[in-house]
Amino acid sequence: MNERHEHPRTPAPPHAHGHGAGRLSRLRHRAAHLVKPHSHEAADKIDSAMESSAEGMRALWISLAVLGATAALQVVVVVLSGSVALLGDTVHNAADALTALPLAVAFVLGRRAATRSYTYGYGRAEDLAGIAIVLTITASAALAAYQAVDRLLNPRDISHLGLVAGAAVIGFIGNEWVARFRIRVGRRIGSAALVADGLHARTDGFTSLAVLLGAAGAAMGQRWADPVVGLLITAAILLVLKDACREVFRRVMDSVDPELIDTGEAAARRVPGVLAVTELRMRWIGHRLRAEVTVEVDGNLGVRQAHEVAVEVEHALLHSVRRLTAALVHTDPAAASGMDDPHRRLAHHAA
Repeated sequence: MNERHEHPRTPAPPHAHGHGAGRLSRLRHRAAHLVKPHSHEAADKIDSAMESSAEGMRALWISLAVLGATAALQVVVVVLSGSVALLGDTVHNAADALTALPLAVAFVLGRRAATRSYTYGYGRAEDLAGIAIVLTITASAALAAYQAVDRLLNPRDISHLGLVAGAAVIGFIGNEWVARFRIRVGRRIGSAALVADGLHARTDGFTSLAVLLGAAGAAMGQRWADPVVGLLITAAILLVLKDACREVFRRVMDSVDPELIDTGEAAARRVPGVLAVTELRMRWIGHRLRAEVTVEVDGNLGVRQAHEVAVEVEHALLHSVRRLTAALVHTDPAAASGMDDPHRRLAHHAA
């Protein structure tokens, strides 16, 4: 983000930030709040973060209850039937339910205020929860594969095929509902870990349907069908593991959607007094965004006037970029002939 994005606007004269421009800016501010009201008070930002965390917690507990009930029902059928395919699906459902625990811990930690040691707060605990989810998915895949291979090497009949089929359908319905719920809430509050957990549940739903194939094969006397379906379930788990790994890796590496950068740059350029946006960086801290931006302003502006421009830039970013809670804005004077580079003392620190 070191490249400069030149802005065709001509430099604003110093008096452009006088009485008339100030009144126009205030009117624009009030109109913006009528369309999209919000508060810039620190307490209100904390309340917003608390609300999003509370919403995430509700999603976790509701999905935990649904998946827990589904897995409990499937356990009973596994004991009665001995189906290894249903066992793999049950293990996966139980693991998916248990992933609510590290996410719940992360959401609780994310509510804690920043300290002098953790100056950005504890929002990154969600990234650690995402890693825990990935490890849980990996463990469930390994267990499902082991059980399926063991049944292939040591085949035996399964019973209560009707119950197995019914448990498979219930598993699909429960997982698909939870998947839609988690993904919807995760995207609304900006939680990559919750979205990853929703993708995990979605794959569980389709693996539940695969159990029907094993039951159908067993009904026709094909004892190999059940463990083969168990291996197919393992393959499906590995596919969702790949997606979850990619999602969590991007978040841990501070990746953001380039459209957010484009939106932020466009919003900053529209602020009166901004000649160019020379740098804009964003990063997720939990399910909230923070930004750092450098803008170029007229070198003849006073400190107070340049600060007013910086405040308006932050205000524009808060209005334009969803989930953004704070932006650190730095103003640079526009280059002028005969003047030294204001950053010359930092040149020897450049990478």
